[in-house]
Amino acid sequence: MNTTFMLDARLAADSVPVIELPLCSARLMNDARFPWLLLVPRRDGMSEIHDLDPTDQDQLWREIRFASAALRDVAPCDKLNHGALGNIVRQLHVHIVARVAGDAAWPGPVWGSGAAQPYEAASLEARVTALRWRLADHED
Repeated sequence: MNTTFMLDARLAADSVPVIELPLCSARLMNDARFPWLLLVPRRDGMSEIHDLDPTDQDQLWREIRFASAALRDVAPCDKLNHGALGNIVRQLHVHIVARVAGDAAWPGPVWGSGAAQPYEAASLEARVTALRWRLADHED
């Protein structure tokens, strides 16, 4: 593990920790409108998936796969959206968003679609607990 890893301040402010996977910090975006995970590889100086070494790339795809399954189990949806944009936050991170037809941004992207609506404390705790339990079950 990279002991000097620092999470981008904006990612830290907009999300809450769920669990540490072998490569990534899994975090829940604090926007109750959309069940939305972030996977942030704990590697300094990375902004693109191809910046990771091949072993870490393989691990990232494994973690995306089981984080997607966990999110779908916890928040049933019509479609999962995946993205690694990095236009605002350069630190490498992957978005996994559970979308439901008719949600607040449907069918458009979630980015820039109104102001985030933070979870109420009990709902946030329940969502994080469910995701943590489900993600822990999938760790390599």
